Amino acid sequence: MLGTIIAAIKFFIKTCMHKIILDCDLMRYRDSGLYHYCLNLGMYVKRLLEKEEEGCIGFYVPAAEKHSFGPGSECIIEKKWHQKLFKPFLWDCDIWHAPFQSGRIVPPANKKIKVVLTIHDLNCLHEGKTPKEQMQSLQKTQQLIDRSDALVCISNHCKKDVLENLEVKDKPVYVIHNGTHQVDIPPAKPEGYLPVRPFLFAMGYVNQKKNFHTLIPLLKDEGIELVVAGKLDDADYVKKMKLAAAKEGVTDRLHILGPVSEPDKAWYLQNCEAFLLPSLAEGFGAPVVEAMRFGKPLFLSNRTSLPEIGADVAFYFDDFSSDHMQQVFKEGMMQYSQNGLAQKIINRGNDFNWEEKAKDYLKVYQSLL
Repeated sequence: MLGTIIAAIKFFIKTCMHKIILDCDLMRYRDSGLYHYCLNLGMYVKRLLEKEEEGCIGFYVPAAEKHSFGPGSECIIEKKWHQKLFKPFLWDCDIWHAPFQSGRIVPPANKKIKVVLTIHDLNCLHEGKTPKEQMQSLQKTQQLIDRSDALVCISNHCKKDVLENLEVKDKPVYVIHNGTHQVDIPPAKPEGYLPVRPFLFAMGYVNQKKNFHTLIPLLKDEGIELVVAGKLDDADYVKKMKLAAAKEGVTDRLHILGPVSEPDKAWYLQNCEAFLLPSLAEGFGAPVVEAMRFGKPLFLSNRTSLPEIGADVAFYFDDFSSDHMQQVFKEGMMQYSQNGLAQKIINRGNDFNWEEKAKDYLKVYQSLL
């Protein structure tokens, strides 16, 4: 009897607290950085709120992710009729967190629900899009900004793009870097492809923006191979990479794996000679931070947010000509071996701590209540 009363009191207290709902619709894409962004942010905010007993958080999720946030979590399963009829889960919602700049905001504009919008990038400005495509993308983001009460950008570069290209009026704009996705303990060997030579590792959606084909000339060193992991996002681009490898005569040393398991990813990060991301546009660069945990050399493009994230622990490609990239790689590997950079790289990775980032988000939520 006493236990029932205590449980009822706790339930009453919880329902009277301020409530946040994180829109996790993007978790339907399991091989994406946005999946891990929603998962990590949600888990760490939930833990902080439970510890401080100052509010609660619910998660608006695809059906397949209803157990992702652990026992006792309030996961609201998306239904098609939510869009056309009514949304009972909003009745006690104080803050709605929309996690992406081209997504959606579920609460109607006349609701007294505060909205936080996270903007990951304005990469449409940096990917060679046509003016019409840029305008359409920016208009979508502007509509979400107009409906929001506070904005979070995941890098200073992103904030700069937003302030220069969109109208935020008097809305606060915060910069909160992402935390480090917890990488698994590496297994003894991968379940998938096992390299037979020393190898370079690249990771991310395999498409034109990631610019992975520029790494193929590095295989002129016959002693190494290149392993690329990530969703095969553009079949034509994958074909382009294979044709480039054939032209260089290195087909047998280019391995495009597609998505890999978390343990296999950890193995590749731990055992590679270097991690490379020559991307043309990144709002943050989550794979770079994951790679930092292992202290391996980092070779990045000097575009968009990557110099901000890599800081002085990475080496940068200023252009993508074969000669330049080979020179940067050769000199970088020499500096790495001579200057003991591994620990400095690991320390830089420790700056991206999800618990600390979750505290920053809580401050944003609290500012609106």
